[in-house]
Amino acid sequence: MQTAKVDVNKQIQIAVRTGKLSFGLKEAVDAARFAKAKLLILASNCPELHKESILRYAKESAIPVYTYSGTSVDLGAACTKPFIVAALTVKEPGDSEILKLAER
Repeated sequence: MQTAKVDVNKQIQIAVRTGKLSFGLKEAVDAARFAKAKLLILASNCPELHKESILRYAKESAIPVYTYSGTSVDLGAACTKPFIVAALTVKEPGDSEILKLAER
């Protein structure tokens, strides 16, 4: 059985357009802490201190965390935002298949 490869950047763009997302580390920490997310996406260069907090709270809240292969600059570009994005919180995926990243 072959699983379809999810185009991460394309799914992020669809989620940004059609879903409910939050950008930033503070939002990701809060979402993980209070179980207010369906998926958290962290840039590969997410600051270690914040990353540890997010991972700990996400584990306690059973929220999947996906580590984006690019930097926060790349993640910001994937979100079509003119700023860096170290953490992306997916509250509603919209028309995207972004939650399939959690299955990896």
